[in-house]
Amino acid sequence: MQMWNLSFGFFGVQIAYALQSANISRIFATLGADPHTLSYFWILPPLMGMLVQPVVGVMSDKTWCRLGRRKPYLYLGALVAVAVMAFLPNSGSLGLTIKAAMAFGLVMLMLLDTSINMAMQPFKMMVGDMVNERQKSTAYAIQSLLCNAGSLVGYLFPYIFTWIGISNVAPEGMIPDSVIYSFYIGAAILILCVLYTGMTVREMPPEEFAKFHNIDTQQKRERKSLAHLIVHAPKIFWQIGLVQFFSWFAFLYMWNYTTGGIAENVWGTTDVKSDAYQAAGNWVGVLFAVQAVGSILWAMLLPSFRRPKAAYAVSLLLGGAGFVSTLFVHTPYLLFVSFALIGCGWAAMLSMPFALLTNSLSGGSMGTYLGLFNCTICLPQIVAALVGGFLLRAVGGEQIMMLGIAGLSLVCAAAAVRLIDEKRPADE
Repeated sequence: MQMWNLSFGFFGVQIAYALQSANISRIFATLGADPHTLSYFWILPPLMGMLVQPVVGVMSDKTWCRLGRRKPYLYLGALVAVAVMAFLPNSGSLGLTIKAAMAFGLVMLMLLDTSINMAMQPFKMMVGDMVNERQKSTAYAIQSLLCNAGSLVGYLFPYIFTWIGISNVAPEGMIPDSVIYSFYIGAAILILCVLYTGMTVREMPPEEFAKFHNIDTQQKRERKSLAHLIVHAPKIFWQIGLVQFFSWFAFLYMWNYTTGGIAENVWGTTDVKSDAYQAAGNWVGVLFAVQAVGSILWAMLLPSFRRPKAAYAVSLLLGGAGFVSTLFVHTPYLLFVSFALIGCGWAAMLSMPFALLTNSLSGGSMGTYLGLFNCTICLPQIVAALVGGFLLRAVGGEQIMMLGIAGLSLVCAAAAVRLIDEKRPADE
């Protein structure tokens, strides 16, 4: 139960992240963004994550106060996220010009991703801080379950609100009420879930923490500069990082191009003002929910694999097959199979890297290393965003082809799993 409490706030944070992932391209396309420049809007979220999470890691490693070690950053991130979620979907409703509305939306997106990253990272750190090695895989599996459950809710919100009669269309340059209300409800759930974790989890005081991690004799050795920690990072840090590069490169294109790709390939439209495009946008939320369900079910099967590396590689290959299959599917419901397979890759990405990495780290620099490790999530997304427009032109402007590229990237990630050495370094 304590492991559940430890990660319950992640459910609310992930609702916010799911709303961002599933709706940002839709929001900016509705505001008037060109599909060939759409990927550039996705540079800000990972860039802010790459800047914020290492800082949160370093600072929280040194923070000991009445609220705890990681929780102060969790509270701050959640409060900012709630405020921004009230403004972002209203970017087109403030009487601004198209350019000004997109600029306002970009600022809100930057603040939202910064705050989500600040709220998200403490959950991963608290598991590393408070759970022993034997139970760590279970703790991260619970976190993965709550993460996917939050994604499921966030992805379905616009579809559900449309189903109960809330408008899914809006005047030109404005965001439909179904999306706006989704952000409002998501913000309320986020703050409630974070408060629940805050009230039910007690972080260890310094003496108890040092004893739990047996770091008394290592303390001086671990008080090194950030550059020193990077240079002396465990080999597995870089090995998993390579897998992460290809994995997150792929998922950036899923978040960026699924709405446009499905609208083209299934609904037969590229007109962002049409009812068909907005219907495709809602259906993408359903597909992402299917992905979340597939991820939950596959995560239950992962422990049955005798070799973690085999589980990791097979999961990524299944995800790659799911992406590639979208090129050949032209009916909405058949896409459920594709996105259930994508969920298999997502399940492995959410749990296995962190379980493998934290077992190779000692407690004193846990937060710093996890913050730095987040760069292996953010950097590939930035690279993917930068080259997205070029690749889209190379495939003739067909957004569905970008999901095919995502599939090939996951195949490369599966191949890179072979390079991971699971042995714990002797000096750790």
